[in-house]
Amino acid sequence: MAKKPAPSPATDHALRDHQPGERQIKPTDSRGNGDELHQGVGTEGADAAAYLTDNFGHRISDNQNSLRAGTRGPTLLEDFVLREKIFHFDHERIPERIVHARGSGAHGVFECTKAIPGLTKASILQKEGATCPVFVRFSTVAGGAGSVDTPRDVRGFAVKLYTESGNWDLVGNNIPVFFIQDAMKFPDLVHSVKMEADRGYPQAASAHDTFWDFIGLMPEAMHMIMWAMSDRTIPRSLRMIEGFGVHTFRFVNEKGEGKFVKFHWKPVLGIQSTTWDEAVKIAGADPDFHRRDLFEAIDAGDFPAWDLGVQLFDEAFAEKQPYDVLDATKLIPEEDIPVEIVGRMTLNRNVDNFFAETEQVAFLPSNIIPGIDFSNDPLLQGRLFSYLDTQKSRLGTTNFHQIPINAPKCPFHNFQRDGMMQTLVPTGRANYEPNSLAEAGENGGPRASAETGFATFTANDERNDPAQKLRIRAELFADHFSQARLFYLSQTENEQAHIASALVFELSKVTLDHVRARVVGQLRNIDEDLATRVAMGLAIDLPAKEKAARAPVDLKPSDALSIQKNADDTMEGRKVAILFAEGSDKAAIDKLKSDIESAGGTAFLVAPKVGGIKVKGGTLKADGQLAGSPSVLFDAVASILTDEQAKALSGQGAAVQWFMDAYGHCKTIAHDEATQLLLDKAGVEKDGGVVAIDKFESVGTRRHWAREARVRDLA
Repeated sequence: MAKKPAPSPATDHALRDHQPGERQIKPTDSRGNGDELHQGVGTEGADAAAYLTDNFGHRISDNQNSLRAGTRGPTLLEDFVLREKIFHFDHERIPERIVHARGSGAHGVFECTKAIPGLTKASILQKEGATCPVFVRFSTVAGGAGSVDTPRDVRGFAVKLYTESGNWDLVGNNIPVFFIQDAMKFPDLVHSVKMEADRGYPQAASAHDTFWDFIGLMPEAMHMIMWAMSDRTIPRSLRMIEGFGVHTFRFVNEKGEGKFVKFHWKPVLGIQSTTWDEAVKIAGADPDFHRRDLFEAIDAGDFPAWDLGVQLFDEAFAEKQPYDVLDATKLIPEEDIPVEIVGRMTLNRNVDNFFAETEQVAFLPSNIIPGIDFSNDPLLQGRLFSYLDTQKSRLGTTNFHQIPINAPKCPFHNFQRDGMMQTLVPTGRANYEPNSLAEAGENGGPRASAETGFATFTANDERNDPAQKLRIRAELFADHFSQARLFYLSQTENEQAHIASALVFELSKVTLDHVRARVVGQLRNIDEDLATRVAMGLAIDLPAKEKAARAPVDLKPSDALSIQKNADDTMEGRKVAILFAEGSDKAAIDKLKSDIESAGGTAFLVAPKVGGIKVKGGTLKADGQLAGSPSVLFDAVASILTDEQAKALSGQGAAVQWFMDAYGHCKTIAHDEATQLLLDKAGVEKDGGVVAIDKFESVGTRRHWAREARVRDLA
């Protein structure tokens, strides 16, 4: 498939210009002047790069042997080349993030598609067509940096927009709500979901005692649990997840008028998930499935994109709702406040170095620009403190903002000096303010600007008097179940079955009977049928309903909350495997491959052996070997075989399992007559998703959920 156009030279230059505007980090001479020096050693210019040196420019004569006292004598302490090399190696790893440790990143560009100057003075949203570079980091939450990509877990969705007014970090998740209402409980939540303290397992999994013990005692988490047990937490691709700012923020315009705003990222490719069995098998087949998928799509020119949408509302709307808009465990249904699209983000360049960029990037919810402000959401308020404090522990210095991936692309000037790993060289003696050095002809440094600087929104009409300092939550924060019920009732029947089955699976791993009973008792506040199904799946009696702090109210179901109701029947961005073997019809394979790619998909050729295989009409090279390319890695499968090869493959477990999994995961299976032998062996029955090769294009890569009840037991 032909690659899509690369970024324009102007955009590409902006994306690669990591340095901070006017204060670029350059090699300096002995006087601290910013004149560029040769990057190598000496004065040989470009030729100097050919010489191996230590970190201070000393050329190295031997990089193979340490300095010894004689041929077989001890190594000498004076070997500064050895000491520096080992010293650097010993410190190459920095502490991983406590949560969101496993991440994947990419560069891109954001473009304003609808200017809204009447609503906000945010510079990037003032003019249609305005652009700025972005860096995005997707992540899992519970697992460590070495865990797998596909566990049932929330996905982090953090975006750094390098605007002309400074960096704006929109740090959210692929779910619009969260487990807790107050940052006070965040350490407890993370401790509970991480590996159990006495045994160090399970890794990247919530299916264990301590997590569900915490959840059973925290009814405010039940709305998030509905999302966490849904297919949202087992996504097909990072390119096919939504993103949410989670919290309620403020837009402020030039007149100082403010409105509440919630941020949404809508994937252009649509939302898609895997099945649980599929996610488990992908973890074994390709632990880097999501990271590889994102990298390869961008590398091929299939740039993933998201539309930035906003939900805008005022205090009057907020007062009328049966929930508190400052409660991070609540969302605003799109039917009540439609999402208005104001921009598009496109990821068009992979990182040059994973550590320097994806690992060292530091996101701060406190990074906002004039025109955007915070609300009194207590969870958000805690995050504003926590993230900045974390960077010092991870990156080792208060100067982490000078690392290229974190540095703004607009000028920055202040009186902050020194600190570990200071790489800039400020001149002059003005490192305080106010000062009057300018009156003596010296550089007095920058000054605050009341007209253009960031000013906190002051017309605060929220319920509590801002002057009050209370350890208390607003009354409506006590409604923990209404929106959990809304989410559950908004799903299709088999999406509800997925939630119930996920709860059964998770709670079956819990060894404490009272914890299981308490969680099911909480579920009764959401939906009696759901609680009954889970109890039956666990083979326990339906426990008493847990007492609700505030009686739930019935809210109108929202179709926007369902993946399947919003499924986009498209081939674009999807991957189809075509199984072939010696003697297969090359013309038929070429036609199917062409049809897939013409529709925007990717065709991946799978065969029992890689390399050149003789087929009818020539030779074909497989993209992957059958045993190493299980069907869980693809959105649909097709098969073009000869009778002889089908018979041979029917005796191979990998081939039978290939079709068995595709069928069990409700995927389209397109096949020729010879493949029927394999389908029979795999227990594949005819339905609307098992079709002849020439019918594949009309069926596409959609999931055939009507099949699910026949292929697996659901709660």
